[in-house]
Amino acid sequence: MKKNMLIKVYIAGLALDPVSKSPMVILRSMQGEYTLSIWVGALEISSIASALQKIHYDRPMTHDLFKNFMAKTDMNVTSVEINDIVDNTYYARIHFNFGDKNLSIDARPSDALALAIRFDAPIYIEKHVLEDAGDVNFKPEAMDKSEHGKKWAEYLEKLSMDDFGKYII
Repeated sequence: MKKNMLIKVYIAGLALDPVSKSPMVILRSMQGEYTLSIWVGALEISSIASALQKIHYDRPMTHDLFKNFMAKTDMNVTSVEINDIVDNTYYARIHFNFGDKNLSIDARPSDALALAIRFDAPIYIEKHVLEDAGDVNFKPEAMDKSEHGKKWAEYLEKLSMDDFGKYII
């Protein structure tokens, strides 16, 4: 695994992949220069969404149960990081303290994110992961080379990510 610089990110939104209809978490760096989408399962997106919206259930869901367990044992999540990508699969680590010990465990990114929200812990991504995931090119290229297609391309080029708002499913 490569190790270099950590980039602090936040959850910019939750969305459905327009092609596969799979849920995904959209992470954006604090300065806005990087954006990363991670596809997750339906149960995981539900856990992340409920934590973001501060929804509490009568009975604890899995991530809430884990948080309750950690609280009873005086453990605290201090940060999470998405630290690698191998064959289009992301890897994460959850860092926590237990007394005077600092520990970390391997995790799926969706679980790491769900816990980071619940513990209000910072989220980081290794810079090489952002680079290895490939550049996201938001510059549209018109398939339609007609005058009408060129006008649409010009319109789309002027749009920024902020024009789309924050979508949560």
